[in-house]
Amino acid sequence: MRFIVGLGSILLVLAVFIDAFEAVLLPRRVSHGYRFLRFFYRHSWRAWRLLVNLIPSPKRRGTALSLFGPLSLLVLFGTWAMGLIVAFASLHWALETPMAAPKTGLEAGDYLYFSGVTFFTLGYGDMTPADALGKFLAVLETGLGFGFLAMVISYHPVLTQAFSRREIVISLLDARGGSPPTAAQVLIRARYGDKSGGLTADLVNWETWSAELLEGSLSFPMLAYYRSQHDNQSWLAALAVILDTCALQICGAGTADPHQARLTFAIARHAAVDLTLVFYIKPVPPDPDRLPTASLQQLRELLRAEGVSFPESAVAEGKLAELRGMYEPFLNGLARYFLFRLPEIFPARLTADNWQTSAWMPRTPGIRDLPGLERGEHFE
Repeated sequence: MRFIVGLGSILLVLAVFIDAFEAVLLPRRVSHGYRFLRFFYRHSWRAWRLLVNLIPSPKRRGTALSLFGPLSLLVLFGTWAMGLIVAFASLHWALETPMAAPKTGLEAGDYLYFSGVTFFTLGYGDMTPADALGKFLAVLETGLGFGFLAMVISYHPVLTQAFSRREIVISLLDARGGSPPTAAQVLIRARYGDKSGGLTADLVNWETWSAELLEGSLSFPMLAYYRSQHDNQSWLAALAVILDTCALQICGAGTADPHQARLTFAIARHAAVDLTLVFYIKPVPPDPDRLPTASLQQLRELLRAEGVSFPESAVAEGKLAELRGMYEPFLNGLARYFLFRLPEIFPARLTADNWQTSAWMPRTPGIRDLPGLERGEHFE
């Protein structure tokens, strides 16, 4: 019995060490045979979603969903720490490590106490190993505990910086595409900007942002559970708007550089596909269709009314449908899993942007008079 417990303890130490090493220091592979980090998040997120669905208020549900990311990180660190403490305690019990202690006949609880004190480097000194193997295990556990605490202290700032970089483009889309953002509004508002290629410059920034989103989510999968500060914004909505905008431009809408639109589309679609692989999400086509034939005609009329070119041909419509089929099922699968709402391609109801409102006033006075916002940018 003690041999089996000792062998299991060694395997548990190795499993926790390998999982923490891959999650923090070597988070670079899209696919992996087994990983406790992925198992932990899939099942804990499933349970959290069931609890959140019991909340009747949509606003409170959004608040509860936003708590999952930070809380899950704390629970994950605690699980790793508890796993190591229990593993070393079981190993000492299996080896019957002799202790210089106030009492004789040590029990499993005594070894658990000793392991916890050693792991957190408290050093009370009321229990100390009396043989060479016990001393070696104590030193090893102390080193792991010290390294674990250093990892916790250094890991959170890195995660916070990655989250902040991700949110920059999401915040910038508020003025460029509305709240929530839509591809139609991006094209319309770009029409009143720099005629020499302002939207092309945005495409370059979006290409970089999509690559960072992919890399950040591969390196830190828990980052995908961190939600934006505004309820009508999310990293998935931003990714969808970028793909929608690029698809429209590839089909001839707008005046941005088509080559840059293809480059941005490629990396954004790459991010959507790989994220479904990381979280084992099955792609599902949106139901209902995000842009049926009648809505496509409305979109064409809206863009033309605002001076944005959109070719009216079966070739353009077929190309747009083909491009949408390349990314919409992946976006819809991600939306269902993370409980996000996919943005519309063009707004069915015009609303004020987040920057135009505040907690004290429904709309900031004088917004209509700001240069460059006289058409298409403000809605009552």
